[in-house]
Amino acid sequence: MDQSLSGGRGHVSVLSCFPPSVGRDVAAAVVKPLRASLGNPETHSLLRTDREVKWTMEVLCYGLTLPLDGDTVKLCVDIYTDWLMALVSVRDSIPPPISREPNPYAQKILRHLYSLFLPRSDQMSPVYLSLCQQVLCAVRTLARESAVMSRDTWETLLHFLLRINHAMLAPPTAAAGGVSNLSMAVLLEVWLLSCSQCFPSRSLWQMCRQMLSSWRHQPAVVEHWNRAVAALTSRLLLLTFGSSFPPFKVADEDAALIPADMEDDRVPQTWFRFLHMFSNPVDLGRPLVAGSAPPTQEEVLRGGDSQLPIIFFRAMRGVSKLVDAFLGVTVDDREPTELLLNTGVAVTRSPFRDRLPSYSVSRPRSGSAPPTPVNILSMPSAPPPTTSPPPHNRRLKPANVSKATSKPPTTSPSSPHCKSSYPTPPSPPPLSYCLRPSPSPLRCNVDSLLHLFGCWLFDAALINKDSAGHCDVTVMSERWAGGRAEACGTLCRIFTCKKTAEDILPVYLSRFYLVLLQGLQVCEGACPPVLASILLNSTCLFCCDLRGVNLLLPTFTSALESVLLDRDLLRFKSFVSVVDLRRPSILILASMLPLPLQFGSVQSEGLLNRWSGGNDVSSFLSLKPRLISVLVGALQTESDTHNTQVILAAMLNLVQDSALGQGVGQSQQETESQCGGVRRPRWTSGTSGNRQTRGTSTIQLDSAGVLWVQFVRLLTQRLTAQWRNDSAVCLSALEVLGGLAKVEVRVEESERRRAVSSVCSYIVFQCSRPPQLHSRELHSIIVAAFHCLNVWLTHHPAMFDHQDCLLEVLEIVELGISGSKSRLGQEVRCKEEKELNPASLRVREAAEATLNCVMQVSGALPFVGDLLNEDALIGRSASSGGSVKKFRYFVVDSSVILAILEQPPGPEQASCPSLTALIRGPSGRHTWTLQLHLEPREGRTQAQQTLIPERRGVAQEDSGIRCGVKHKLFPENMDRVPSVKADLSIPALNRIVPDGVQQQLERLRAVLKRQQQVKHPPQVSGHLVVMTTCRPPPPVTNFQTARLFLSHLGLLTPETLKDPGTSGVPTQLVSLDSSVPGFSADLRRLDQLPSRNCDSAFVFYMRAGQRTAAEILKNVESRCSVSSHFLDFLSSLGRPMEVGPQQGGGTSSRSPEFPAVVGDSGGGVFNGEKFVLTFTDALTELTFIVPSSSSSSSSSQAADWLKSPEEAGSKTESPSRLRSHVELSQDSAPQSTSSPADNLKSFPSVSSSFVSESRLLIVWVERFEDAESFLACDLLPEKTTDTATGAPNVHLIFIHPLRTGLYRIRFHENATSKFGLVVPLVNGSVVSKRSLAFLVRETVINCCHRRRLESDSAPLPHVRRKHLISDIILRYRHCHSAPSFYSALFHDL
Repeated sequence: MDQSLSGGRGHVSVLSCFPPSVGRDVAAAVVKPLRASLGNPETHSLLRTDREVKWTMEVLCYGLTLPLDGDTVKLCVDIYTDWLMALVSVRDSIPPPISREPNPYAQKILRHLYSLFLPRSDQMSPVYLSLCQQVLCAVRTLARESAVMSRDTWETLLHFLLRINHAMLAPPTAAAGGVSNLSMAVLLEVWLLSCSQCFPSRSLWQMCRQMLSSWRHQPAVVEHWNRAVAALTSRLLLLTFGSSFPPFKVADEDAALIPADMEDDRVPQTWFRFLHMFSNPVDLGRPLVAGSAPPTQEEVLRGGDSQLPIIFFRAMRGVSKLVDAFLGVTVDDREPTELLLNTGVAVTRSPFRDRLPSYSVSRPRSGSAPPTPVNILSMPSAPPPTTSPPPHNRRLKPANVSKATSKPPTTSPSSPHCKSSYPTPPSPPPLSYCLRPSPSPLRCNVDSLLHLFGCWLFDAALINKDSAGHCDVTVMSERWAGGRAEACGTLCRIFTCKKTAEDILPVYLSRFYLVLLQGLQVCEGACPPVLASILLNSTCLFCCDLRGVNLLLPTFTSALESVLLDRDLLRFKSFVSVVDLRRPSILILASMLPLPLQFGSVQSEGLLNRWSGGNDVSSFLSLKPRLISVLVGALQTESDTHNTQVILAAMLNLVQDSALGQGVGQSQQETESQCGGVRRPRWTSGTSGNRQTRGTSTIQLDSAGVLWVQFVRLLTQRLTAQWRNDSAVCLSALEVLGGLAKVEVRVEESERRRAVSSVCSYIVFQCSRPPQLHSRELHSIIVAAFHCLNVWLTHHPAMFDHQDCLLEVLEIVELGISGSKSRLGQEVRCKEEKELNPASLRVREAAEATLNCVMQVSGALPFVGDLLNEDALIGRSASSGGSVKKFRYFVVDSSVILAILEQPPGPEQASCPSLTALIRGPSGRHTWTLQLHLEPREGRTQAQQTLIPERRGVAQEDSGIRCGVKHKLFPENMDRVPSVKADLSIPALNRIVPDGVQQQLERLRAVLKRQQQVKHPPQVSGHLVVMTTCRPPPPVTNFQTARLFLSHLGLLTPETLKDPGTSGVPTQLVSLDSSVPGFSADLRRLDQLPSRNCDSAFVFYMRAGQRTAAEILKNVESRCSVSSHFLDFLSSLGRPMEVGPQQGGGTSSRSPEFPAVVGDSGGGVFNGEKFVLTFTDALTELTFIVPSSSSSSSSSQAADWLKSPEEAGSKTESPSRLRSHVELSQDSAPQSTSSPADNLKSFPSVSSSFVSESRLLIVWVERFEDAESFLACDLLPEKTTDTATGAPNVHLIFIHPLRTGLYRIRFHENATSKFGLVVPLVNGSVVSKRSLAFLVRETVINCCHRRRLESDSAPLPHVRRKHLISDIILRYRHCHSAPSFYSALFHDL
């Protein structure tokens, strides 16, 4: 190093040869008249010649060394700072020689001013600080505004700044006050200006690096170095990656440090040299390279007031910020600083954006005051080492730790001579959440980043006793934990930002894995801050295809056990939020769960090492019991809503994957080793202290059936206890329970009945809440519980064979409809005595849906279903008029429309009445054919259709004895009985009837007389005529079957036809007039309304690097453009359903095979033009459409596949309609469009008002980072958003295949939902190929179901149908009297 710079003396004046009094007097006498001329603009300088100026400068140089008790020093400073402005502008107060040649004199003045900054006794006085500030401001103005500075002057200026900073910052005990802070800022700013105007020489760069390395023990150095490097990085990224790269935002004052006119080719050179100006931050802990550190480095490291660990942390944090900038995941520096308490660890979560809250803290605003450092060395975190081991070596137990232990300790004040005096903000708030952008697809490779920063990061992450010299290793690790944790977190972020198909050098991978193995230790030598930092930044470590990363499974499993099974986390509470630490741990666990089943019994020597925590790890499958134990323990100890939802999603994923894996024999080894018996696993949730006893013996059985039972029991128990007041968790738990009901496992039926009983109990509890607690949110949860109940009932109808289960379900239905149960303990209330008071109309409608479900499932028999309508039945019946409707329409109880077809008997039905009934109700349309038989079904024979007496032979006319009998109504002696007065109590008829009635009576008498004459036996010649024997009439072949059917149902009584007397309430049985125009159209509208939830999703395939909608839509046209795994995924989503015009009133239910349909296409055949993919069950119908560009009439319409009918109104060609066995849900007539892809609202799953507001897109991405550039706005009709994530009603599910055969999920959902995450797929999930389609379908169903819960315009399907039925009744009701109603039944149509 140049001795002139590092020496302790500056320029020596000739006055120093004289006694001090002489020099002081001379200086005072000279400077006063010179200073007086400076303030008067009318006076000129007293100095006119070069000799006069040089002599005066010798005096001024000596005056700068005088004490500050007088004003001589101040006057000298004023004169010199004024003369320096000769390089900026010419003034009259400046001597002419200086004005003519300002550069040589300015260089000399700078050498003289160095004397002002030499150490002196009164350097802490305000006067001295003011003078130093005046000089520094003048120098900065000179560098900013001068246009005539020569290279020598620039180098002299930089030398001057280096010397004064070295004088103030190099001594270990130097006061790092405001002057040193300002001098460091001016040095870096002037240096940057020099790089723009006169690039410093190589020797100056080397000198600056050497000197700055000896100042690193001052906090101001690292603070201003971070500012300058951040500003240069912001400019460098703009030049390197362009404006499309996410900008690295820095404060305006920091951005102003970089001259706007700096040439572009100088920016990289300046940035690289500035970056390495600080050298390796790890050198702060190495006494041999620490520069001008105290003589005994051990004293600094052991001293309670040392700031080296904090400076080391700030340096690593600055590097971390630069790494984030190169990844494109920067945050705004204007946000307030947030440090992890105690250690100051700044941790950043995985950079991939998701709906989860951030695990990071915002970076400090460059140029602002640095955050208040927390001195680790001065914190009494444990008793003295003489009585107890260090904190990280002790097993902390909740019972042995007082409340004060968990409180963050306070910072003890530092010694005055080492404490920084620059302003500091107040204590930062706890770690908060913030949304962070995803890494840019344009980011550089991992190897490039590691070439730049890898050396520093790896050294800092592996700092140990080798770097601590002879210091105590325990003290060293505690004090340097903040910087080490920051380095470990930064490395995790770098490696998790690996691009798809990117290769990383093995040397970097091995060093990174070594960092993780050491940082994740949970036994001896563990460092909680480092462990927390790694977990917080490794959420996607196992899902980015890092080679060999699966060998870290045992290590991560041990680390997760120490975190997730400990409820209190006392070791981490002091520097990180418990919720924030558990959240990434849960995500890591969820990404690890599919690995054991995926690799099965694969064995690797890498798993058998000392880092596995002492557990015997023989294969991947042997880790599954431990992972399940951690998952269950995490659920039992978790209290955060968001974290609990992620755990629930992982549980359903695990059970489904285990069930499917076990079904195909992939878990054969596991089941064979555990088939000794079935007993409940012993789930334990102890703290990290007993982790060593938790291994494969914790869970005796983990087959799919046992897992299913244990998870269902755990969910139902917590649903009715701990979670019942948390609506978001309850909704997710109900969704997971519904998903578990669909998992095919072999369990006892009692387990399913227990789950149904728990859901019923949950509904009872929620409905029984006080009225003041009822809200829309509560009623939404009750509706979701009824929906969950429906799922269980439809998938397991055998439960209705158990009478108690059926009774309990019906009681819950009664509770939902009426608001109370009829049976309360011993008290039983009849229906007529109850007051109809449901919790809400929505709850009542949900209970009605459950009742419909019970009626559909309980005792169900095969029936024709909803394939037939009137036209189809007429065509298939024996009627001669195929186009004429022969139906009688009735309405029963204002809710069911009966369409009765009185079929003429065929040859096989000649002797029995038969009819066909179309039953249209809220639950759907059903077709039944009925025949009336007089014998039971079992005793009926083919030959005997009806009971007809045998025909006998002809009777003889004279057979038997015939006696004439005269029939009388009264006894013969009736006339002989005398009458009494009582007989006259009833007057004669002719006395009371009026004249009009008397005439009617006369006609009646005449009719009776004629009847008597007819009945009188005929006589021929006085002899009686012999009558023949009566024979049975022939069988009746013409029945009024409608009358018989209604009569047998008990609907033809006077009570059913009697007007109830209530306005607007029809009678129980009402006939409809089908001759009114519009009746058939309204019936078709009713048939088109679905009886179950119809949802839809659109599937896309995005190849690597694609950006436009036309490219994406074109991929699915050819099999060569898509992956075979994508076609497998499509085939597992649903079965192909043919799309075409309706023929004969319906379509065939045949479903073509997937390979035959897809052919050579890449799935584009399912674009809705000919085929779609459908998945149906009793409650839901899903339609999956794969849009393609071929469905458009021109290339310009490739992205118009989802246009609204108004936008497509100019088209003329009618679309094809989807006609399957499911009901159409379109309420209006078909719209005109060029293709079905331009009017997908014609499909049943997208035509409802709800689905039109919510769109769900499933995107298969070959390259995961392309998900960030996928613009859904180009594929949606409304151009309201620029990005997919900005659309509130757009849900995006990205699927990315990994090299391991698993699939990585990225889910963009509605962030404004009050119920949190949608399960089972959450952002960051990793699923197997076996369960991918099932989980995608469940996520689609749950997304749409939640949208319906939050919408005010999405009634249940049966409610829509019920409203339309009411409209039909009011419009087509046949108003006639009861006699005319009966008469109409006897007339043929």
